[in-house]
Amino acid sequence: MELDFPGGRIRSWRAADAPALSRHANNRNIWLQVRDRFPHPYTLANAEGWVTMAPAADPETQFAIEVGGEAVGGIGLFLQQDVERYSAEIGYWLGEAYWGKGIATAAVRAFTEDAFRRFGLCRIYANVFASNPGSCRVLERCGYQFEGRMRQASVKNGQVLDSLLYATVREFRSAAPTDG
Repeated sequence: MELDFPGGRIRSWRAADAPALSRHANNRNIWLQVRDRFPHPYTLANAEGWVTMAPAADPETQFAIEVGGEAVGGIGLFLQQDVERYSAEIGYWLGEAYWGKGIATAAVRAFTEDAFRRFGLCRIYANVFASNPGSCRVLERCGYQFEGRMRQASVKNGQVLDSLLYATVREFRSAAPTDG
């Protein structure tokens, strides 16, 4: 997958991305805003494992954000199942040197539009720690609507945090028979 956006590109992870991934991801300020499955410290071994696993997934849902020919972040979907099978959770991160430059906004906007088409989704949502207003602004700029505050929903770095739910939806007409 390759998807250009103003200022960069979203593409599949490559083995050669491991050193840049480790360098950009090994940052406590990033780790404090993402799920615990994102390791800290983020070692070269972690990066080598990720760049092998992510493009091998079927379907592939986790991608690199490339700026200036270098992988400087990641973006992906967690496809839901069962009655939520037309929904997905979006997640993204960007190396701190690239914050505040509009890159995350452009990447999320392009990726969201592509994900609706590619996966036939009707809803894409994000859970954001209430302590991360930058990510909230990115989502709002991309047309995601604030749906609610989930009080004491997450534990990060030993602290209980509120999470904020954002979502964007598209008109959806199922070809499947109605449930009865």
